[in-house]
Amino acid sequence: AQATRAAQGLAASTTPMAPGPRVCVIGAGPSGTSVLRAFASARAKGASIPDIVCYEKQSTWGGLWNFSWRTGLGADGEPVHNSMYRHLWSNGPKECLEFADYSFSEHFGKPIPSYPPREVLHDYIVGRVEKAGVKDWVVFNTVVKNVTFDESRQIFTVVTASTTTGEERVEEFDYVTCCTGHFSTPNVPSFAGLETFEGRVMHAHDFRTAEEFAGKDILVIGTSYSAEDIASQCYKYGVKSVTCSYRTAPMGFHWPDNFTTVPLLTKVEGRKCTFKDGSTAEVDAIIMCTGYQHHFPFMHPSLRLRTPNVLWIDTLHEGVVWPSNHRLFYIGMQDQWFTFNMFDAQAWYARDIILGRIALPDAQTMSTEWAHWRQLEETKPATDEACIRFQADYVARLIEKTDYPSFNIEGVVQCFLEWEHNKHENIMTFRDKPHTSLMTGDVAPIHHTPWLDARDDSIGCFVGGK
Repeated sequence: AQATRAAQGLAASTTPMAPGPRVCVIGAGPSGTSVLRAFASARAKGASIPDIVCYEKQSTWGGLWNFSWRTGLGADGEPVHNSMYRHLWSNGPKECLEFADYSFSEHFGKPIPSYPPREVLHDYIVGRVEKAGVKDWVVFNTVVKNVTFDESRQIFTVVTASTTTGEERVEEFDYVTCCTGHFSTPNVPSFAGLETFEGRVMHAHDFRTAEEFAGKDILVIGTSYSAEDIASQCYKYGVKSVTCSYRTAPMGFHWPDNFTTVPLLTKVEGRKCTFKDGSTAEVDAIIMCTGYQHHFPFMHPSLRLRTPNVLWIDTLHEGVVWPSNHRLFYIGMQDQWFTFNMFDAQAWYARDIILGRIALPDAQTMSTEWAHWRQLEETKPATDEACIRFQADYVARLIEKTDYPSFNIEGVVQCFLEWEHNKHENIMTFRDKPHTSLMTGDVAPIHHTPWLDARDDSIGCFVGGK
């Protein structure tokens, strides 16, 4: 291994294996902190746990929920991970993502409205792991460069680099959990004539503020959550007009009068955009809300997850375990309705495999089970409710295998359905509706200012009413 590292031109700053098993966690966002919390929970109940080392390339934890004004490359030369923008509020009820072991009411000391701004959600994520006392497990400002596995020794070699000093280190681990998410590498299509466009072209990953588009005519391509939210944000902050372009089907909301829905863009000439139905529009900016790629270049090809963004992702047993190497786990890689509490369910499951509490089936059984669930996804009705229930059943099945606190998953499903109803009733006012916590029974208060009029996104304003 040392000769290989030398051949790769890597610094030979190597930490020898510590006594006992070691677990590498890549990323300290919502998925990575779920893994940290899972092991902290086991420790608090008296279990002996492995040595945990979490690498995070940012200077703090919270992952995507950190805001950065930067786009492209950061000050450290690494690709900017964050996709968050100013004035972002949760686009789904907080009651659907609430941690089962740490409620919003516990964190803030009282019930809060159902659709928090980014800063509030970041505070909630970080508050739980700070309470767990696991910050010493995290190595900040450190990017993972390469992960390989030695079959003969059953050991991972992880190469990291400090984003502040550039120092590279090589460490060895018994287990690796990849928790970097899949919303940081944009999927950017090309359209004929884009090189002639006389305005601004960007992917949603680089969208930072809606004020930039006040008084402008914009084209939003895509039908994802980011498409509906960025279009809504721009309306809130004074856009002149929004043209929504879809590939397969329109979003189907009752948009304001200055919105137009058209099929997919086919070509661009100057500021003129032509669509598949022959209609045209002149716009000042094109915002591509066209999704993200599952991108893990630091993982050796034999360990690298490749999958489309679906509910039952390729390869992984129970959506978590690398089938040919049960020491490798991926957390949070599914298309998502459930989020934080699903990451928890996966993290507790991976933890219990590492702790020897869960025995995995043989390869043939894994393959059969995977094919069964993929078929169920492909043959389910093409409705939002069918997708929600598919993922709800998945989360419930994982929770049954561990000691993660059970909660009313059917109640969460009903909350999702209520949210969908409210969005289709009025896409601009659904955030003004209250929901009930499935963890505490608390009914959320209504925010003091309707979302369309709310300009202060701070914790002080949202939680404290200041």
